[in-house]
Amino acid sequence: MDKPKLKLAVYWGAACGGCCVSVLDVHEALFTVLEHADLVFWPIALDIKYKDVEAMPDGHIDLTLFNGAVRNSENEHIAKLLRKKSKILVAYGSCAHMGGIPGLANLTIKAKIFKRAYFESESTINPDNVLPQTHYKVTEGELELPKFYNDVRPLDQVVDVDYYLPGCPPQTERLVEVFLAIVTGAQLPPKGSVIGVKEKSLCEECERKKTENKLIKKFNRPWQIQDDGETCFLEQGVICMGPATRSGCGWRCIKGNAPCRGCYGPTSEAKDPGAKMMSAIGTMIDAKEPEEINQIIEQIEDPAGTFYRFSLPGSMLRRKICKNT
Repeated sequence: MDKPKLKLAVYWGAACGGCCVSVLDVHEALFTVLEHADLVFWPIALDIKYKDVEAMPDGHIDLTLFNGAVRNSENEHIAKLLRKKSKILVAYGSCAHMGGIPGLANLTIKAKIFKRAYFESESTINPDNVLPQTHYKVTEGELELPKFYNDVRPLDQVVDVDYYLPGCPPQTERLVEVFLAIVTGAQLPPKGSVIGVKEKSLCEECERKKTENKLIKKFNRPWQIQDDGETCFLEQGVICMGPATRSGCGWRCIKGNAPCRGCYGPTSEAKDPGAKMMSAIGTMIDAKEPEEINQIIEQIEDPAGTFYRFSLPGSMLRRKICKNT
């Protein structure tokens, strides 16, 4: 008797769509996936409605890949719905894992975002100062939009998460490995584990040339140097998040001559990637006098966006305290 196929779901919350593309990027391995699983919910690819998911028995879905942060009431509703309907719920990608790039909106507040988007942007024409409404009555009935939240949250701040598969997006090889482990009934790691990764830092895996004692007099942005393609970015004065980021991505950005930005999140020993990276930077500054140290540090452009590009909502900071003005 043939083994019944697994039921697989994919959802796209507050994200760019790259995680959904990464599912398709398994290429010919997709046929292996389809041999063992039926897609029962994927809004961008299947004509299946929320009401169809609501009608499913609890635990009906074997595996759900939830990508994207929780930004609005629709994201939250579907997160709770899929948690109820799924045996295994995976926070798939940086946004679901840590808040991702959408999470940088936690450096401001909803009122300021709306002010910029609907009143002040260079391409906006809005003489009546109209703002989106969650409910609006028209002749045909009442239209409804999701409520836009003040805070961006990673998935585990809304529902219980079984596993985390990080990356922006996750490497497709890791997705196939995880899927096949579930299909074959292989021993899965403890609930709450970050899967498809390695424990050591990316810096330990990177093959660029490093000296034992890195000393930095000046910080540069990537376009300000002529990268030799061989020397550690940090030793060239370019911020690379490798020391504070777990490996597992195959350091592909660095192989493409771009510094790591931290999308795979911190190692298990470093709970906060930004704090870890700032600590690492502190040991590299080639200065002793406070004034000179401050001058060197001030050369770092956009510290929050650099050290917490993918992780602000899930970090110790979580958000910036802002006045509602």
